[in-house]
Amino acid sequence: MKKRTRYILCGVVVIGIALYSRLTGLNWDQGSHLHPDERFIVMTVENLHWPDKLNPNFFAYGSLPLYLLKFVGFLGSFINPEFATFDKINLLGRVLSSIFDIGTLILIALIIKTIAKDVKIAILAAIWYACSVLPIQLSHFYAVDTLLTFFITATLYVLILYAAQSTRLRTLGIGVCFGLAIATKISAVLLLVPIGMTMLFLFRSRRKHFLIQIPLIGISALITFFMCQPFAFLDFATFSRQIMEQQAMTKNAFVFPYTLQYVGKIPYWYEIKNIFLWGQGPILASISFLGIVYGTHEAIRKKCLSFGIILSFFWIYFFTVGKFAIGFMRYMLPVYPILTIFAAILFNKITHVSKLRHNSVLYIIVTIGIVIWALSFQTIYQTPNTRSLATDWMLTYIPRGSSLALEHWDDRLPLRYASQYAIHELPLYDPDTRQKWMNINMILDKTEYIVIASNRLYVPLMKMTNCDRLPDGRCYRKTATYYKQLFDGSLGFKKIAEFSSYPTIPLLNIPIDDSSADESFTVYDHPKILIFQKTEAYRPMPLEE
Repeated sequence: MKKRTRYILCGVVVIGIALYSRLTGLNWDQGSHLHPDERFIVMTVENLHWPDKLNPNFFAYGSLPLYLLKFVGFLGSFINPEFATFDKINLLGRVLSSIFDIGTLILIALIIKTIAKDVKIAILAAIWYACSVLPIQLSHFYAVDTLLTFFITATLYVLILYAAQSTRLRTLGIGVCFGLAIATKISAVLLLVPIGMTMLFLFRSRRKHFLIQIPLIGISALITFFMCQPFAFLDFATFSRQIMEQQAMTKNAFVFPYTLQYVGKIPYWYEIKNIFLWGQGPILASISFLGIVYGTHEAIRKKCLSFGIILSFFWIYFFTVGKFAIGFMRYMLPVYPILTIFAAILFNKITHVSKLRHNSVLYIIVTIGIVIWALSFQTIYQTPNTRSLATDWMLTYIPRGSSLALEHWDDRLPLRYASQYAIHELPLYDPDTRQKWMNINMILDKTEYIVIASNRLYVPLMKMTNCDRLPDGRCYRKTATYYKQLFDGSLGFKKIAEFSSYPTIPLLNIPIDDSSADESFTVYDHPKILIFQKTEAYRPMPLEE
């Protein structure tokens, strides 16, 4: 078999693996819209209408993903009218998310082929990215992250091509890709660093061309951004206000209840830990981190512009986003392609320099380890969502009309049938005042069952007990006591059901407890559900310490 044909077959196999891992279990929430960002995007898209209602009035994300989903839903409606509705359009969004992530995988291979001139390294990196857990997970959601990563990676790729030869088409490509990236999410503005660095590096040798090319990049980026997000200009007041709100959230974990989990977050270490333990896994992450160090050293030592373009974005993005007061794992997805690129480059370098006799065996062993890690998390999408399982159990074992206490700021259980029960909300995020606990006691007095739909509240609130170091109203010492007594049974509620879905190592059937991961890694597609029933031992929470 010719070498070219063999490489093409390898590429097809890698893309097949990536498609399988990303499209398996696409309807993982059984139509319940359990991802809040995806749910809000779908609701926003549903309200868009041509030509009179195109302003989304929502700019936490860019408008490009919204318009794209609306258009794809329109096309899908010719196959099935439901694909244009709230019930089904999210599935098309998840397919889109997967396709863009496959596009990123292809860009990784193209980048390595361009800068390393080695197809084998390109295929290796593609396999490793195909089996990276966080990209697989985020491909199951339509929350713009895979789109953003694709457009950022595309911009870096075109920049590398431009550095090799600055044609007008490549100049235009930089601007278009950059415009698409910031129309997906404003954080892509950090691409100005590698773009600016490239222009400065090449200025002396291409000074005459730059008088035309630099304005062309800016104009094409601006036009692309306007076409994809026109209401950033036409409704600038709303756009700027929402962008400022998002910036405020990144600086203060106390702004929203759902960001309290990040109180006490250690900048950068938190991101590194989650990439290492979960996002890439220990094997791939170890090679990736070392690869970044190696690549940075080589870029400085050899003044390698192609390395510098990619790494300048990595470092500015990592140091900017890693410093945020909040640390959703998806925020770091744009650096995953770069991590994988330098993991493959370093691994190839090590095996080449060491002159090992059985390089292929080492490649296979490491890749199998990475694949096993991915397959362990793939099991999550091969079983019903824990909230669906809990719903079925509740409908079977909890009589209709029973009184249920649920936690606010979390999904309501049972899914779709909550109206058949008397539902009460426990305002546990509220400041620990006497009035709060009077209200909660009133609710608990008439409650028969307490349902905890995830760890969203109890994990952060049980940690926030050092009142001397916390702002007023953000110390939850009594709330922590409530949870402790609920879990150990001393409150007078007995745990009668628990539903969990842990990643499981295939064949060995060994579960991986990922409850210590960032909450956003578990809360959407495999949260732990706890259900408690009141007993005769129940006593209200004391109002005084």
